[in-house]
Amino acid sequence: MRANTSGETVNLTFPGESAEYRAARDRLLQQEIELRRAMEAVAAARRALPPGGAVPEDYIFQGTGQDGGPTDVRLSELFAPGRDSLVIYSFMFPRDAGDRRPGPHGGQTGLLKLEEGPCPSCTALLDQLDGAAEHAGQRLNLAIVAKSPLERLLAFAEERGWRRLRMLSSTGNAYNRNYHGETADGAQRPMLNVFHRDGDTIRHFWASELFDAPTDPGQDPRHVGTIEPLFNLFDFTRTGRPGDWEEQLAY
Repeated sequence: MRANTSGETVNLTFPGESAEYRAARDRLLQQEIELRRAMEAVAAARRALPPGGAVPEDYIFQGTGQDGGPTDVRLSELFAPGRDSLVIYSFMFPRDAGDRRPGPHGGQTGLLKLEEGPCPSCTALLDQLDGAAEHAGQRLNLAIVAKSPLERLLAFAEERGWRRLRMLSSTGNAYNRNYHGETADGAQRPMLNVFHRDGDTIRHFWASELFDAPTDPGQDPRHVGTIEPLFNLFDFTRTGRPGDWEEQLAY
């Protein structure tokens, strides 16, 4: 017996479960309720952040124009009317130099040297975001940025079947470096940055800084973990998220 949001008690059991299971599950449910409260408290604290730094320049990216050809796209032009939030994910394309997972088996991307190709983990996340992009686009602006030539990005997007993600090349600007999507020695990093348009000023709002924060033993950074269905699905299972498994470009 436990109370729902209206204060009424409800019974919930499943076929064949033991009293021991139900008691343990009810205790776990209380932990899940506390986790939900903690997640909302963190989200509220995030929303209450003071104004972030103004963007130092109107970065110019390479994107696709209405005619399908390449065109310059300014950061300010990524904001659609009525949508003042902009989410930019830094796609590691090229991948980390030490990543030896296999590259694509075919297509134009498969012809690239391994170290010039896309990161499989970033690719797995973008597979998931492509499905969410149309829904998210009702409330925010979403763009994927990579320090790779536009033609490579578009070719891989087509090979991957991405139809909703806005792909941009940052080869001609310092966006990645300034917003921690690139290290001092040029290695690409998977930073998620959020910007907010405040009148005529665009300000940085939030970044997935958890990527660089210390982790407890056995944990990965989980800096975008709350938006990634894959590993959250694993967490619902008896075996949990695997510690010795990584996403691949093909299985």
